[in-house]
Amino acid sequence: MPLNAYLNFDGNTREVALFYAEVFGLEEPVIQTFGSMPADPNYPLPPEAQDRVMHTFLNIGGSMLMFSDTFPGMPYQQGTNHFSLALVLDDENAIRDAFHKLKVGGSVMMELQEVPWSKVYGSLTDKYGISWQFSLVSEQA
Repeated sequence: MPLNAYLNFDGNTREVALFYAEVFGLEEPVIQTFGSMPADPNYPLPPEAQDRVMHTFLNIGGSMLMFSDTFPGMPYQQGTNHFSLALVLDDENAIRDAFHKLKVGGSVMMELQEVPWSKVYGSLTDKYGISWQFSLVSEQA
């Protein structure tokens, strides 16, 4: 059973998901908005919720990364140290490419370098406040 990360944003999920699709060379994701769901007359949808993303996902290296916007009026607090996403691949070029694309507008905590557990490891926080770790799978691991 897979464990999937689910990221919530406050109205800019579409931008985030499209950015990550570009970074990882994926097709644009199918995006379901709150307004695209069948209407329930008992719970009318506020106009400001119509275009917010209810759900979308990307398959990155065999793992599903899911996204949604918060519903208008719901609390939202951007956190940079509550979780990180770890990209662990056996393709050094793919790691380097993603790292360099994600660091634009973000902040690098550790440039890609050799560490005891990986020939290539690094970490950064992207321009959306998401913390990332990158690690090249070694034959010794």
